[in-house]
Amino acid sequence: MDFKTPWRTTGRHIAALLPCLDLTKGELSFKRELMGARNRMLRRLFAPKPEKQTAQTLYRAIVDAARQPALYGEAGVADTLEGRFELVVLHTALAILELRTSQDEKAKAVSQALFDVMFDDFDAAMRELGVGDSAVGKKIRFMAEGFYGRAQALQTALEAEDEGRELQQVLARNLLGLETPDARAERLALYVNSAAAALRGQGAEPLVAGERPAFPAA
Repeated sequence: MDFKTPWRTTGRHIAALLPCLDLTKGELSFKRELMGARNRMLRRLFAPKPEKQTAQTLYRAIVDAARQPALYGEAGVADTLEGRFELVVLHTALAILELRTSQDEKAKAVSQALFDVMFDDFDAAMRELGVGDSAVGKKIRFMAEGFYGRAQALQTALEAEDEGRELQQVLARNLLGLETPDARAERLALYVNSAAAALRGQGAEPLVAGERPAFPAA
């Protein structure tokens, strides 16, 4: 066969293919089976990994919890981009801290995927606001470092046996921009303690299975 000669489709070629394309036949031809195998392989190749699908489900529920109106306003966090960012980070950190109590590899994978999904969302949001590519990368790195610091501070505060004083301090600094906690920080601390307790009661395993995080009403 001369491979340099271009292959031209003719009526004869199309007629030869018609039996393979006849979807009314009950018996699949070899070529159709081959095409089906190829399509299945492509779907597996480009389909999201299971842990990412789970993380996306969890993240949607996290954003819903973080958008509760009672968490904003005069009795809560300022309803600004920064305020919404901080509440999404807070709720995501609570879910990740619970996932990381498990030694299961799936829980670790979902935890990392949830972190990635959150920052994918932040990345997309900044680009929609017109932030340039180079600036987005720098901001994402800065925000990632801030997330780890906030998550560590949150974990330490939740474990402290000081009647919630350290937690109020952490929330006042990160969510309210205050050096000294006020009534809003005290109220937020009560909510965060309730959320952490609800997630502990739920456990990591249901989260790995994609169950909605058990955040309480604010």
